[in-house]
Amino acid sequence: MTPEITGAEILVRCLAEEGVEHVFGYPGGAVLYIYDEIYKQDKFEHVLVRHEQAAVHAADAYSRSSNKVGVCLVTSGPGVTNAVTGIATAYMDSIPMVVITGQVPTHAIGQDAFQECDTVGITRPCVKHNFLVKDVKELAETVKKAFYIASTGRPGPVLVDIPKDITIAKAAYEYPKTVEMRSYKPVDKGHAGQIRKAVQLLLSAERPMIYTGGGVILSDSAPEVNRLVDTLGYPCTNTLMGLGGYRASSDKFVGMLGMHGTYEANMAMQHCDVLIAIGARFDDRVIGNPKHFATQPRKIIHIDIDPSSISKRVKVDVPIVGNVKEVLQDLLAQIDAAEGRPNATALASWWKQINEWRGRECLKYPSSDEVIKPQAVVEKLWEVTKGDAYITSDVGQHQMWAAQYYGFDKPRRWINSGGLGTMGVGLPYAMGVQMANPDATVACITGEASIQMCIQELATCRQYHLTPKIVLLNNRYLGMVRQWQQIDYGKRYSESYMDSLPDFDKLVESFGHVGMTITRPGDVEGVLREAFAMKDKLVFMNFITDRDENVWPMVKAGKGLTEMLLGSEDL
Repeated sequence: MTPEITGAEILVRCLAEEGVEHVFGYPGGAVLYIYDEIYKQDKFEHVLVRHEQAAVHAADAYSRSSNKVGVCLVTSGPGVTNAVTGIATAYMDSIPMVVITGQVPTHAIGQDAFQECDTVGITRPCVKHNFLVKDVKELAETVKKAFYIASTGRPGPVLVDIPKDITIAKAAYEYPKTVEMRSYKPVDKGHAGQIRKAVQLLLSAERPMIYTGGGVILSDSAPEVNRLVDTLGYPCTNTLMGLGGYRASSDKFVGMLGMHGTYEANMAMQHCDVLIAIGARFDDRVIGNPKHFATQPRKIIHIDIDPSSISKRVKVDVPIVGNVKEVLQDLLAQIDAAEGRPNATALASWWKQINEWRGRECLKYPSSDEVIKPQAVVEKLWEVTKGDAYITSDVGQHQMWAAQYYGFDKPRRWINSGGLGTMGVGLPYAMGVQMANPDATVACITGEASIQMCIQELATCRQYHLTPKIVLLNNRYLGMVRQWQQIDYGKRYSESYMDSLPDFDKLVESFGHVGMTITRPGDVEGVLREAFAMKDKLVFMNFITDRDENVWPMVKAGKGLTEMLLGSEDL
């Protein structure tokens, strides 16, 4: 007879069976039996963060940078509610993650017990699925389902809520090798007929455009995208979440598109005659006003794992539901076998037009010997790291400058919050990335407002000897808020000025790390090289930058892709 073990033991064994190597978490009363079992095992490492939000962010970035399922563990009540922002962040960007939460004992659920909240109800809108385990005999299968759901189809966070009495109740342990769910059967293979139509459209295009998003990164399809672009010779643009899906160093790459995308990418998106969207969803920050986007006739091919994303904002002509990698492999095979080839004359004319748009040099900025330009810091960071670092960012102007000026040639190197736009993610993201890639160069580009939201995680970095390099572009403002207030709110800078910033050098040093403040443009490169030479130290570089610098180009809310502001002269 199989001996019975506790629910806590079952959970720990399940995580080990899934090959989990790191769990990010914070203990509390409802999960103490689980933590007791974690203490007894040696299959995976637990990383003690200083706030539950950081546990979820770190697990999120761990997944983004490694293609593994991130795992985090928090207690009931405030532990769960502190984690919700991180869960919603992962949900918006379709990141595979399993979130384990403690719950009050089953007999106390609904009784307003100490540290009770309706975890299933609170998180339902921002998870791919969630479970409340009411019987210890169902725990192992539930964990298996959670990992399966999180990592298949359109990925996303799955939450498993475990009451405290379930963690001490006993049952025989058996971890299922596979799971079958009648209501959940994601489609991986694209429809052959639709792929054939897509090939015909692509090869007949005169003004083609390849538009790729985060789905390319999540499905590990960068090799297929690079081969598609190189085979056809067509222009390619990446979304914010898709950077690195096609290499930025290629002349076929026209830059990021959208709200702060390049002039050439946005103009090409608007004026192409055949557009193929790969793992992207035409969101509001990418195409601006859908009505304006629809004014130019074009044929649209859309490849996505999630059927609900197709024709959601923009009506498409050739929908292809399936795993991006498998669809692209079939698409490439059909292109290789096809007799027709792109119209070389028409394509040359199209590239001539794109290069004229490139001639606007929309990312050019005025240099200065007096004040540090934030764009210049990012460019020097690229140079010092040879463009091969893992870059995490917070949210704001610094995020956009990182996306614009750090050219990503590889996928999973750009880790940021796209859909939710969550400030505070940068430092815990850097922690998760370094846990997943211990020998890699990791840099966090942040702002003085964002970094303070999870700055307590400097203690976590100290405890686990994590040594990312922090690049603070400090303009003493809530930069993106100030930019919008300048443009749309009559320069009324309501609550966007940070007039009580800490002495970052002393603060960082109090956590046991190295702090530097840089005020002169001539010192930027030297400091970056010095910092990255300190392999065994977390170095926090506080660059005092031009406080009035704006992110250009910019498409204002409600405007179309071609209605860009290219600089302050357009205001």
